[in-house]
Amino acid sequence: MIVNYTEAGWQIITQRSHGLLAAQLCAQWQTKRRPMRWMETLIATAEHDDVFNEFDNSDLLDANGAPLNFKDTRFEAEMAQRLIDMAATKSTYIALLISKHIQFVYGSDPKATTFIKKLHRLEKKWLNIAGTTATEVSKSYDLLEFCDAFSLLLCQGMIQPESRRIEISTGPDQRHYEMYLKDEKLIVTPWPFETNSFKVGYETRVLKQLSFKNTSEFKSMIKKAEVTTHWITLGNASESTSIVPKDK
Repeated sequence: MIVNYTEAGWQIITQRSHGLLAAQLCAQWQTKRRPMRWMETLIATAEHDDVFNEFDNSDLLDANGAPLNFKDTRFEAEMAQRLIDMAATKSTYIALLISKHIQFVYGSDPKATTFIKKLHRLEKKWLNIAGTTATEVSKSYDLLEFCDAFSLLLCQGMIQPESRRIEISTGPDQRHYEMYLKDEKLIVTPWPFETNSFKVGYETRVLKQLSFKNTSEFKSMIKKAEVTTHWITLGNASESTSIVPKDK
């Protein structure tokens, strides 16, 4: 989960809500620049973090009893295997993309070395089954990674005031993308999307309590917390679109 400390308390965004936001961004990608296996790329983008269900997991608090931010989570082979298994039963191509994401996130973690070696062996078989190439998979994953990075920035409230620019990531076309707020609209430059403006949204829950005695208490409270949907309208620099921080 994504955890932001605010004046109101802990703002919680589930990994699945973040994944859906990434897919909303991906769905708007310019048609002529989409990967060949478009639908599978879009689905993989939506589901790349689906294994992390905050209502089911047991490891949700840090040593001080505060909600555990995604940056502090550890590699768990059982959860990674579950994510791969879910992907593989839907599409081998999706499994290839999820495999690349696991390697991207945990490639430097010694605990993931054995698991990643197994993925490398499976990928050779999966490429043949899916009738694709490593190059094509990489093109799809580059888009997934870009939308993942963009979604994380938005969920962490990284839009800067006073038109200050922040880098999003390098896109699948190897161009560097930035975002900035100007005249109450969020601008992405260069503009990579099909339409000149569109709206995306994600859900948050706020907990006023700062620490919890155990995971059961935390899960009980987050299930009861009010859900707020945040809407953001993105626009090309030439369009007069606006950004709306919150809409219930």
